[in-house]
Amino acid sequence: MNSQSSTAIAIPAAAPKRLAFFERYLTVWVLVCMVVGVAFGKLLPGVTAALSKLEFGQGSQVNVPIGILLWLMIYPMMLKVDFSAIGGVAKRPKGLLVTLFVNWLVKPFSMALLAWVFMQHVFATWIGPEMAKEYTAGLIILAAAPCTAMVFVWSYITDGDPAYTLVQVAVNDLIMLVAFAPIVMFLCGVANVIVPAKVLITSVVVFIVIPLTAGWLTRTALLKSHGKNWFETNFLPKFHPVMIGALLLTLVLIFAFQAENLTTRWFAVLLIAVPILIQVYFNSGLGYLLMRWLRVPHNVASPGALIGASNFFELAVAVAITLFGAGSGAALATVVGVLVEVPVMLSVCNFCNRTRHWFAKA
Repeated sequence: MNSQSSTAIAIPAAAPKRLAFFERYLTVWVLVCMVVGVAFGKLLPGVTAALSKLEFGQGSQVNVPIGILLWLMIYPMMLKVDFSAIGGVAKRPKGLLVTLFVNWLVKPFSMALLAWVFMQHVFATWIGPEMAKEYTAGLIILAAAPCTAMVFVWSYITDGDPAYTLVQVAVNDLIMLVAFAPIVMFLCGVANVIVPAKVLITSVVVFIVIPLTAGWLTRTALLKSHGKNWFETNFLPKFHPVMIGALLLTLVLIFAFQAENLTTRWFAVLLIAVPILIQVYFNSGLGYLLMRWLRVPHNVASPGALIGASNFFELAVAVAITLFGAGSGAALATVVGVLVEVPVMLSVCNFCNRTRHWFAKA
């Protein structure tokens, strides 16, 4: 044995990347919020009713406590969007084009079809016609809002290109400004669900335009005055506990407002999960295979496929509440998306990691 081999030191394999504690157990937190919210709604019906009637103006359907909490979630997400990175994608646009194709030309329409098939036909025996329409609307709203925040987590787990992921998110957010409302109105109209145009446009302004603009102005000002390192290491982390608390309290309130539906129609939650699961695997698989066919690198293909599979559920919940009310079937449908997203998306991440060699040979 030579001295070189005798002194060799084995380099341990890199530990598999894992979600942070809160994100890893998000499904558990949602279930806890469901229990707490339902208990609150059942044990304190008077307080729950009073909270549900607090609106920003008569007939606006924007609940005051939930509206404030949603802003506390959405604004910090918008702070992370760096629109200056968009220019760098011009040298390799195929990954972005596939992502946009799946997000805006496939995903909302495939979900509308699945919602119509399952809610208004396959499951019609267990769901009344009016509630079926609300569930359909909620599923359409959920699919029309591509994921913003959790995509960075999925990208990290699959060793995605962080700069390219940021561009994909930024472009999606810009498209949402103009495409979200028309797509929701069109698909809900096709599904025979009436959506007031004024209310929908108002919700887009309140929950997309304003927080996106506020986030961009804040980011621009602080980067200029304090620098990128301070902004990312000192300023942004302060919002993480705020976002977590706002998300959990929002879910508790929604489940409290939904207490009667959940205790009398709990089976509907399982039914709503079916089209969500199908569309997640369909859209992620479509995006992933298209990227492989076009020889897109794996570190662009994996987050791109994951963006097409996951949803901006915070926005979806906000819009569903604005349009149909916090106790509606539409709001419940968007919350079911939260319940199933983390375990399902982790399975997609695992698949992307296991098939990395597909791209090495492509």
